[in-house]
Amino acid sequence: MEIKNVNISEKLANPAPLGLMGFGMTTVLLNLHNAGIFELNVMIMAMGIFYGGLAQIIAGIFEMKKNNTFGATAFTSYGLFWLTLVGIWVMPKMGLPAASSVAVGFYLLMWGIFTLFMFIGTLNGNKATQVVFGTLTLLFFLLAIGDFTGNAAIKTFAGWEGILCGASAIYTAMAEVLNEKLGRIVLPL
Repeated sequence: MEIKNVNISEKLANPAPLGLMGFGMTTVLLNLHNAGIFELNVMIMAMGIFYGGLAQIIAGIFEMKKNNTFGATAFTSYGLFWLTLVGIWVMPKMGLPAASSVAVGFYLLMWGIFTLFMFIGTLNGNKATQVVFGTLTLLFFLLAIGDFTGNAAIKTFAGWEGILCGASAIYTAMAEVLNEKLGRIVLPL
């Protein structure tokens, strides 16, 4: 039996809306907690593991398939951010030492620096994505400052800013879905 080379053309759907929704919805829910609306709870952690975490990693893997280095790096990195964040909350309950607020401050600072570079990568793209990454950069730096200083007011303010950040990601995801599905600009990017 002879095996012939077959050129199979794959057309993949846009994975970005899935990643943006996983990020956006999870970010809104966590920042409702940061803003003081409700306590940290299993709902936030489950969203962090499954929608913020796994869905973004899946989106990132499909961005790799589409040869989109920026999308692959962003979605897999932020998916892993959510998984590590839940780990920081849960692992001390399993007997591991808890991270100090200074340690968490450095964790958030590193994510802020990473996000600042990713924001620079959006400057040749659409405004909606710039807003997502710009507000996320600010969010990480505010949260880091809140942990370094122990200032609850900064953390609360960061929560409200984070709600805006998450909402901008949800908007961007829905704009991509609706604009593609309806074949016209319904929500501008």
